[in-house]
Amino acid sequence: MRSVDKKIELLKVIAHPVRIQILKELSKGVKCVSDFEEPTQASQPNISQHLGLLRRYGLIDYYMDGRLRCYFLVDPIVLDVLEILKKEYKGSLPAPACCPVTKKGTYPGNRRR
Repeated sequence: MRSVDKKIELLKVIAHPVRIQILKELSKGVKCVSDFEEPTQASQPNISQHLGLLRRYGLIDYYMDGRLRCYFLVDPIVLDVLEILKKEYKGSLPAPACCPVTKKGTYPGNRRR
């Protein structure tokens, strides 16, 4: 079981546009570095750095096929995170009718942002 700190660290590792795209591609199956160039619009050295980070955190791994490193997903939480990121939400949650502690007051209708 992951501690809250480990979960926060996991989200920080995933939270980069190139890494999210890499993980999306890996959710489709095994890929090598060159397979990520087009979808990420990143260079091979940059992609390799991102792959190294994802591997250090145990989200992905690789095997050798001749001279090629073939990467694949290891941690099942990645698929759940990607699924959440796909969702589109309309509107926001309803405002409370009053304070749940004092049972007084009413919501004025304007949320501070």
